[in-house]
Amino acid sequence: MGALPLIARMLRQPQVYQHRPAKIDLIQTQMSFVFLTGDYVYKVKKSVDLGYLDYTTLDKRRFFCHQELELNRRLCPEAYLAVVPIVADNGGVAVEGEGEAIEYAVKMRQLPLDRMMDVLLPRGQVTQQMIADVAGKLVRFHREARSDSEISSFGRLDTIERNTAENFSQTEKYRGLTVSAGAYDAIRDYTQDFLRSNGKLFEKRVSEGRIRDCHGDLHAAHICFTDSLCIYDCIEFNDRFRYSDVASEIAFLAMDLDRYGRADLSQHMVGTYIELSQDADMLKLLNFYKCYRAYVRGKVGSFKLDDPYVPEREKSETLEVARRYFELAESYVRGTA
Repeated sequence: MGALPLIARMLRQPQVYQHRPAKIDLIQTQMSFVFLTGDYVYKVKKSVDLGYLDYTTLDKRRFFCHQELELNRRLCPEAYLAVVPIVADNGGVAVEGEGEAIEYAVKMRQLPLDRMMDVLLPRGQVTQQMIADVAGKLVRFHREARSDSEISSFGRLDTIERNTAENFSQTEKYRGLTVSAGAYDAIRDYTQDFLRSNGKLFEKRVSEGRIRDCHGDLHAAHICFTDSLCIYDCIEFNDRFRYSDVASEIAFLAMDLDRYGRADLSQHMVGTYIELSQDADMLKLLNFYKCYRAYVRGKVGSFKLDDPYVPEREKSETLEVARRYFELAESYVRGTA
């Protein structure tokens, strides 16, 4: 692992926080350092340009911190508190200090880890009623979510073709590492065939207003069954990853429930959503979007292997997770999911 940037090392010291936490845990994503301090979480964006996001200047990181705050308050207002400055302070730093900011963080109320869906699923502690509650919240969210001509354009066939082609070009380097050559070819061929055969269906989805400003990253790790149901950590860094058919959003969570071996909950969630939304055409797209979403998760895991700040042990775990996602994507092609 490469050495952590200075700001990240400093933020592991309790004295830089006003509430002086007894313990600080650091979690990394490809794009952020996330500091868990007990009462609060502080999320600092890495100075990276990954092509699909650009956090390379302080102004950009500040802007996207505010985007993250605003967008996530749609589904989890109680957890997203503020964008706070990190300032220089006597050779160190101070979070929420006075003076000119040298960095920014999104400050959140720390949600209980033992109530996260990805923790509860392996324990068999997610019930059909809990899943129905999630589906109901998503129906209401999608009904109220913004939709206009710009957003609707992201449901057009040419846009989806461009997104899927990008998936395959960005993962070609991982053939034989996280995705087998056979799986890569099978998923690519299935995707291209489906798009060629279903142009009118995609047009119908656009005309019916099914393309919305969605969450964009709806999987089990982003759902918390706390005092109120909290769905958090949506995509803020690139609008086109958030603007999508609601069928793609629902397929994302359905796919993740399949990954945990809970096809029963996956089917219940989809069935409840369709019943409440009266969106029966969603079923025609579900398998396609499940495959697409599983592939994207495999791609994101593969990208993490190139991050110099991620420890080798974590990269080894990430490698296996990415492989399983690609295998799941292939299972939707083979009809074995």
